[in-house]
Parts: sequence; C-alpha cells; structure tokens
Amino acid sequence: MPHGTERSQAWILRAAQDEPKPGPGQLELADISLPEMTDEHCLVESLYGCWEGNMSHAIERKPVDVARQRGEDHVVLGNAGVVRVLRIGERVKTVKEGDLAILFCNGVWDKWGYPIKIFGYDAPGTIGLLAKRTVLHQLQVIAVPDSSRFSPKQWAAFSLRYITAWSNWQQAYGCWRVQMGVEDCPSPYVWGWGGGVTWAELTLAKFSGARVAMISSSARRLRAIKRAGMTAIDRRQFADLDYDQKRYATEPDYKKRYLESEKIFLRIVQEGTEGIGVSIFLDYVGSPVTRATIKALSRQGLVATAGWKEGMRIEFIRAIECIERHTHVHTHYARYPQGRAAVQFAENTGWMPDDIAEMDVYGFEEVPRLHEEYHSGVCSSYFPIYEVNKP
Repeated sequence: MPHGTERSQAWILRAAQDEPKPGPGQLELADISLPEMTDEHCLVESLYGCWEGNMSHAIERKPVDVARQRGEDHVVLGNAGVVRVLRIGERVKTVKEGDLAILFCNGVWDKWGYPIKIFGYDAPGTIGLLAKRTVLHQLQVIAVPDSSRFSPKQWAAFSLRYITAWSNWQQAYGCWRVQMGVEDCPSPYVWGWGGGVTWAELTLAKFSGARVAMISSSARRLRAIKRAGMTAIDRRQFADLDYDQKRYATEPDYKKRYLESEKIFLRIVQEGTEGIGVSIFLDYVGSPVTRATIKALSRQGLVATAGWKEGMRIEFIRAIECIERHTHVHTHYARYPQGRAAVQFAENTGWMPDDIAEMDVYGFEEVPRLHEEYHSGVCSSYFPIYEVNKP
C-alpha cells in the first residue's frame, strides 16, 4: 500500500547491512508514515500488545532478516493486541468507529482465507502494534463483544495465541477422531509443551473432555498450570531432554545424560496415561523434544503444532510412524471466521487467560527491555503485555 499523510511514533527494526549472516538487530524509536487508507481499511490506535515469539525471532534475525525479506529498509513488528478504531472506510462492515477490537493478524491470505503471511511480521507494507497508530484491513480486526466481561489486557493476550490454538485444535482433534471414535476413547490424553498457545489449546481441550497435562520447568508456571485444573509436569525431572543429533552421535556423556532423561520422561508418560501413551501431543518447542514427543505417543496418536521456539527442522523414522498410525498436524494461525468463532466462544464460556495478576506488563518505553527479558527467559509470564496508549 502507498503511504498516506498519517504519521505515528513506533519502534522500528532496520534491515541488516549486506553481510551474509547478520547478527541481532535493535529496536529504535522513530516517527513513521502510515499506509494510505482505502474504503476497506480502518485507522486505529494501539492500546495493548502481547509480545510474541516471532517478534524476538525477527529481532534476532533467526531464521531470516524479516525487513530484508520484505524488501523494506525497516519494519514495525507487533501482531497481537487490542486497538481502538478511530476512523473507518466506507465499505467497512466488521467494526464501527469507537469499537475496541482485537488484531486478527492475517496479513496476506489465499483464496480460502488461510494465511500466507502475517501482519506485523512478514507481510509487506504492514505496520504492527509497536506503532501508536496503524492502518488495518476490515478483515484484520474483530470487535470485542459489547460490555465484555474481560479486560483489554486479556483480549490482547487472546488475540494471536488463542485464535492459533482454536484453529490448531479444530484440526488436531478432528483428525484424531477420524481414527479414534468416542466409543474407542471418550477422554483422550492431551499433553503439551511450549508457551501461551500450548496453554490456550490445552485449556480448550478440556472443553472436549480431554485429560490434559502441561510441561514446564518454571515454578511460577507450574503453579498456574495446577490452578487451571491441568496436570503439571515438572520438566526439571528430565532436564537433559534436549536432543541434538550431532552431539548425540559424537559425545558419549551427552548421549548418556540424554537417554537417562528420555527414560524418565517416558516413564512419567506411561504412569500418567494408564500405560497407553499420549493421544494428542501439542509440541510448540521443536526439534530438541520432537524425538521424545513422538515416542510418547499412543498408537493412533497425533502430534500437532502451529509454530516452533527452539528448532524448526525435525527428523523421524517414516516407517515407524506409518506402523504406529501416527498423524502429524501443522497449522498456521487461522481463517477470519475461525477468529470470530473463537472470540464468541471465549465470551460465552470464559476460555480466556484469567490470572491477570500473573501477566507481566511493560510500558511503551520499556519494549526493548521486554524483548531482552523474553529472549533470555527472565519473563516467565505466558502472556507478556506492553501498553502503547492508555485505554
């Protein structure tokens, strides 16, 4: 989109220079021009954003330099949060001026509405919620229900992680039920490791009658998992469960420690699933745990993901996966109707992060510190929030 006359203050990430493997970038505060509105766009002001793993990936330039990939000299990140609608184009039907709305971050979509690129990340020309104002297409906003019982901070946490979880769970649970009917297994075992999307998806799985467990090494998170009515699995019991194929093949001490941790983990799985194994395993970590995740599956089991944190390349033995009738489900965010359905379900049922006191909230000027604390693991909240403008 061409740039218009509207301007905004924003945290920008510049493209790296021409070195083949650039190092991490830095956020800079700058004054920017916004894209020009069309009759299907809205001018909005950002209220709260939720820090997402892809934002840190972009700043670290792993796996790519997003700005360079977009062909732009800088980008403004931020693909989750809540906005206030200031002005709308003539053909906008999804929101009204004055509405609070969540960002639906589908940046470029295919003819069926599935995302190809993500707004505020790799979608060219998009200005994310690290800007005080931005321009959104009417299919990039979903109005918060009138008189919602939930706060803007909660909806900011919901906007990306919960909608991602909704779409992934629909596909994962549907695929698993193709092989395992209710008469076969009325209450599947659903386990997961990861962050906010895993949390959202496991709490959603409970509505389907699943027996859910979440893995974490953080005492604060383990307490939150228990409060939410899930089984908490302390990852510190198998601290060396971090698979690296090269080290496994060349370092005997590493291999010994890994195998001992894997043995402990699989024993815990058997004890926690009546010896059956995990029906649906949500893996939002990636290659360091993929080997163990697959071994933990039951026959007819399924592993599902919509992202990765520590490794995006995985390897498995295809013949074994066929014999075990394992299903692998991969999704990427959601379609707009799925987002609207998720919002309505949340308002009706209370499927929402409810422990507001556990959320870490940062001011707009503290955004670089938020990245550093999230990237280093200091930030233990599943839903780190940053405030852009006062609600």
